[in-house]
Amino acid sequence: MRIAIMGAGSLGTILGAYVSKAGYDVVLIDPYQEHVDALNKDGAHVIGTVDFVQPVKAITPDQMDGVYDVVIYMAKQTYNDTAIPQIQAHIDDNSTVCVCQNGIPEYAVSAVIGTERVVGAPVGWGATFQGPGCSALTTTEGRLNFTLGSLDGPINDHVKRVKPILESMGEVIVSENLLGLRWTKLLMNSTFSGLSTALGTTFGGVMDDDVAMQLILKDGKECLDAAANAGITLEPYEEYDFYQAFKRGNKATNDASIKLIREIWQPHYKLTASMAQDLMKGRKCEIYDINGVVCDTGKKYGIPTPVNDRIVEIVAGIQDGKYQYSPENIKYFKDLL
Repeated sequence: MRIAIMGAGSLGTILGAYVSKAGYDVVLIDPYQEHVDALNKDGAHVIGTVDFVQPVKAITPDQMDGVYDVVIYMAKQTYNDTAIPQIQAHIDDNSTVCVCQNGIPEYAVSAVIGTERVVGAPVGWGATFQGPGCSALTTTEGRLNFTLGSLDGPINDHVKRVKPILESMGEVIVSENLLGLRWTKLLMNSTFSGLSTALGTTFGGVMDDDVAMQLILKDGKECLDAAANAGITLEPYEEYDFYQAFKRGNKATNDASIKLIREIWQPHYKLTASMAQDLMKGRKCEIYDINGVVCDTGKKYGIPTPVNDRIVEIVAGIQDGKYQYSPENIKYFKDLL
């Protein structure tokens, strides 16, 4: 098989290293020329919870050639307008496009590619881009996982084709409820990625702040309520049930929920959200594709989403220069407690 990883950023660099290490014919595709040059010269250097260098092949999008059997799509959704047509030009009727982006990206991809060739694989691990040729894995190796499914539900040949490739890195959980999987990952991102970015801190910075954790609990409950009204049932994350983790009630119930949430996210303690990484580099981030999806779904079904609304307001404001990237931003959420 000819495999391409479209978007060799923080996640794509690491996945590409593991897939190459497993012996697959894979090329990493990214527009960042200096990064591509470093990957080809020195290999992909993966640091963090592991430390290894893996020789890889890398190209820029204009160097794509022929037909790829599998394209693993890991570029940010802010690049969809450019990246999706590039993918379309290098696949055929038998190709598989595996979408590993944040949010609910399968709709945008399948609108161009077609639902029959698209599978989705929410990523259950985190990474931080370090610079040309190097990315830091922030999740321990025993917790590296993907969930995988088709848009229509059945475990089809495209799902079966992608599964062993992703298993080069970690466990792959196959499901017939892709949207439920997507909303599980969306909840994970809208809570800690969204709020940590709004507060100018890491996941650990949120976990160590009792006030921030109260907001996390409310954020997750908004996600569950929005999904429920859209007819979507979230899948468990590993062995954890988010309906239990984000259960709200009296103080004892809330304290128990927050304790469980801290346990679930502990392996990601050191993670800096990709949204925050983008903002620190002066790039547009995916806030509208993550927390914005929760807000839009809530509006559609008449479900209030005040915490997610405020996160979108603050993160978009940081992006536009209205707010600073700072822990002091917690003051903008006090009225929601």
